[in-house]
Amino acid sequence: MKTLETVEQYNELAKSENVIMLFTAGWCPDCRVIEPVLPEIETEFPEYTFVEVNRDDFIELCQEHDIYGIPSFLAYKNGKEAGRFVSKDRKTKEEIVQFINGLPA
Repeated sequence: MKTLETVEQYNELAKSENVIMLFTAGWCPDCRVIEPVLPEIETEFPEYTFVEVNRDDFIELCQEHDIYGIPSFLAYKNGKEAGRFVSKDRKTKEEIVQFINGLPA
């Protein structure tokens, strides 16, 4: 999984790739719970680039995109937001896969 380094990189990826942004933080226990299954999910969906966005490093970006709970996912396809799985609740692998499968083709 790529790690976001700049806001410019976020904007470029959102415009140019099929990408799923994972908003997370090192201190977030629910984020640590899904960490072991993320490589499996990435392998299952090779059509997407997965990018980790550290909430603490990009708090303004989170505010701009209404990401107020983590872990959360924001998907982009063809330069537009394709879907969001945003809440403060713990996510399971099944829920994440269901979210990605529900994105527009």
